[in-house]
Amino acid sequence: MKLIRHSEWADTKLTLHLLSQILGKIKLGLAPQEPQWAHVTLPLTVNGFSTGPLWSGETLFEVDIDVAAGIITVHVESNRTMFPLEDGKSLKTYYSEIIGTLQASGVRLELNPKTQEMRELRYLDRDEAPLAYDADAAQKGVRLFQYAAREQVAFLAPLRCRKVKPALFWGTFDVSSMIVYGKSEPFPEDKLIEKAAFDEHMIEFGFWLGDDSVDVPMFFILPYPFQYTELDSERLQPTDAYYDAKMSECFLSLEKAGRSSDVRAFFRTSFELLSEQLGWEGCAHYFLSLDMPPQPKQEPTDERL
Repeated sequence: MKLIRHSEWADTKLTLHLLSQILGKIKLGLAPQEPQWAHVTLPLTVNGFSTGPLWSGETLFEVDIDVAAGIITVHVESNRTMFPLEDGKSLKTYYSEIIGTLQASGVRLELNPKTQEMRELRYLDRDEAPLAYDADAAQKGVRLFQYAAREQVAFLAPLRCRKVKPALFWGTFDVSSMIVYGKSEPFPEDKLIEKAAFDEHMIEFGFWLGDDSVDVPMFFILPYPFQYTELDSERLQPTDAYYDAKMSECFLSLEKAGRSSDVRAFFRTSFELLSEQLGWEGCAHYFLSLDMPPQPKQEPTDERL
């Protein structure tokens, strides 16, 4: 696994983030609603990310971003239209290609063109600034998302509890999953996104690619209700993991997570610390072994970053 820092591909990362906003807006308008905004997340694919299959009336369609081939593909029923990912192409052009193809094929869409949860507000349908695209950097970044999703799945899959499986959250551009405890806890402020995201006890397991202030990708674990209090970070594993009371999050830098066992130890010890702090009961049941025949191990042979 090759580490890529935010500063090494910030412009291309922004391009992918903006493309994910277009796909996310499509899902926001058409996917049946689920708790914690689970219906608007984007599934990761072998070479990028996608809307996954969506219905518009009787029309089935899907939009895929393939960073390896450098292609955006719009599938509408049996028809396929492709557009290149290109250095210098504008956000407006990408939006027009994707949305125009869908509308010409009979897909009915009503989208708010404003970006969501991004520091800089942009309009998807009118921003003509040229965007960067470096195919090699894009592949490295997507590969990190895939790695994070694999580790989250490995930890969460056997647990006997309610889960939101790993996917790309296009607002914050991170790959996250959740354990939801199911105890009502309405968000205390009148904020549209937060009210739907945080209305039950939950613990989020996430992976973020960094920004101008944090250059190295990070695993993070966030409890809700938020816990802005000092907790026993010494319980966390590996030793470089820590809890930040000001952010109410546990953190582990990708540089410090050398092996899958480190990441999964971080997930398990953080969950134990936070679920106890939240007063969750019956969590030992989550970890009872499944009554299924064992599968052959599929551990990677080389996990060096």
